[in-house]
Amino acid sequence: MHDRIIPYLERAGLYHLASLNSHWFWLDEPLVSAFVERWRPETHTFHMPFGECTVTLQDVAFQLGLPVDGEVVSGCLCEFETYIEGGRPAWEWFQDLFGELPPPNKVKQMTVHFTWFHERFSVLPPDANEETVRIYARAYIMMLLSTQLFGDKSANRVHIRWLPFVANLDEIGRYSWGSAALAWLYRCMCRIANRNVTNLAGPLQLLQSWIFWRFPSLRPSGFDYFSIPLASRWSAYLPPNDGKEQRVISYRLALDRLSARDILWELYSALDVLVVVHPEILTEEHSRIWQAVTSLIYFAVIEWHQVDRVVPQLGGVQHIPEDALNIDWLHAKDGRGGDRWFPHYYRDWHLHWGADLMQGTQIPEEALQRGSSQVPRRSQLPHMPDNRRVERRRRVGTRESGQEWRWIYDMLHEDDAG
Repeated sequence: MHDRIIPYLERAGLYHLASLNSHWFWLDEPLVSAFVERWRPETHTFHMPFGECTVTLQDVAFQLGLPVDGEVVSGCLCEFETYIEGGRPAWEWFQDLFGELPPPNKVKQMTVHFTWFHERFSVLPPDANEETVRIYARAYIMMLLSTQLFGDKSANRVHIRWLPFVANLDEIGRYSWGSAALAWLYRCMCRIANRNVTNLAGPLQLLQSWIFWRFPSLRPSGFDYFSIPLASRWSAYLPPNDGKEQRVISYRLALDRLSARDILWELYSALDVLVVVHPEILTEEHSRIWQAVTSLIYFAVIEWHQVDRVVPQLGGVQHIPEDALNIDWLHAKDGRGGDRWFPHYYRDWHLHWGADLMQGTQIPEEALQRGSSQVPRRSQLPHMPDNRRVERRRRVGTRESGQEWRWIYDMLHEDDAG
């Protein structure tokens, strides 16, 4: 991260995230695996012995220092000339923004291999003019978004969906990177909850830092100094690399024994945290969004911020929440099957990110103190039941157990009572 690139990162709201690159991030796989087993896709929460908890927009703002207010991160994936005013064909636009095209062996469909960006833009020339600096800033931002926030299981490619965002570096700061990152984390967690999926992607640095901060009994010792973003506290953490199976079992047992006293509910009200937090994180527009029960959007990924299920994390008394919204239909969407202009395709969900509806779904200050009597009803959204949920429940367990007990299921649904 060259000094001349920093102003563009600050303008984009991504400087705090980029500062985490000072150390290589190592994931404590057994710890995260134990938490994944307690994730419920229906509620987007971890179901613990003492109740529910989850990563919220407030956590994203404090842990990664990302802006959570602003426009949704959406659009289209590649047909820019069709859907975007002033857009151009993808690779023609790429050449215009970066001054050249990657070689064919570095391109796969609409992605470019990481190594090309690293080899081409790793060192900024000392005599670079401002236009060259902007090109390097675009490359850095595309790499940053594709690795730390929106990494997928390929783990080695940059998608060109980011071209419209880096085309105008003066306007890139108007987006809610925090809500998009949380949407992607939720989607990746929901996918890994499927017993047939084994690889977890997404902003895992956010998840691991959230675990360490919220659960003092699970955090490593010797990491007392911290600054903003709070995830930097664990930047030098190196988990053990042996005995992973035994460590998973140990973490499972530790989670089974947790009580309400073992989680820091009001984590960000501590004085040592408030001292280092940037003042803009505490502004009203941010705190208003933290308390919003609203949609989270990242292109074709639509998830639900069900903060009404974890009111103690905001300092309130937990009420009986409404039934979880059935969004199985949305979980089946990943943007494949032809490009679309997602703000139109998911327009009902995009409306719920608007400021007018945000006020209607916000948990008011009175509710944080008085409990269920003051909690507003959730704004009505299209309830999308999906028979695949029933089919998925039927397939839970091993193939043998499914065959062994299927006859009971069939008999219960036969007309003949016998």
